[in-house]
Amino acid sequence: MSNAIHIVCPHCDGINRVPAQRLRDGAKCGKCHQSLFTAQPVALSEMRFSKHAEKSDLPLLIDFWAPWCGPCRMMAPAFEQAAGQLEPEVRLVKVNTEEAQQLGARFGIRSIPTLMLMRDGREVARQAGAMDASGIVHWTRSQL
Repeated sequence: MSNAIHIVCPHCDGINRVPAQRLRDGAKCGKCHQSLFTAQPVALSEMRFSKHAEKSDLPLLIDFWAPWCGPCRMMAPAFEQAAGQLEPEVRLVKVNTEEAQQLGARFGIRSIPTLMLMRDGREVARQAGAMDASGIVHWTRSQL
C-alpha cells in the first residue's frame, strides 16, 4: 500500500490507511465502521485538533468561528456546501474560538471568521472574512 493515505476518522479519530485511488469509493473507518467522508465539516476541540492536523495526509481547511459572530453564522451554510465539493481531497473542520481559545491564540486568530489551510501540520494559507461556497472552493483549490 505504498500509495496509501492516512485519514483520521471524523467520528472516532481512528487513523486509517486508504489507497489513494479508493478515496471516492465510500471508505469506512476500520475502528468504528462509519464513513470517513460525510460531506460535512467536522467540529474539532483542542484535544482532537492535533490528531487531525498532524496525523492525516489530507489538507485541513479550518473555519475559526464563534457562536456570537454574525458573519460566522452567515458563512456556516456555505462552508457546509464547500465540504461537499472539496471532500475527499480536503477535510473541512470548524474550530469554535470560544471553546478552543488556546488554538485561536496559537494561530494568532485576530478576526473571525478566518479560514486557514493546513498541510502536513503546517499553515499554508489564511483568509479572513466571510465567503460564499464558490469563493471558499476556489480559494482552497488555488492554494493547494
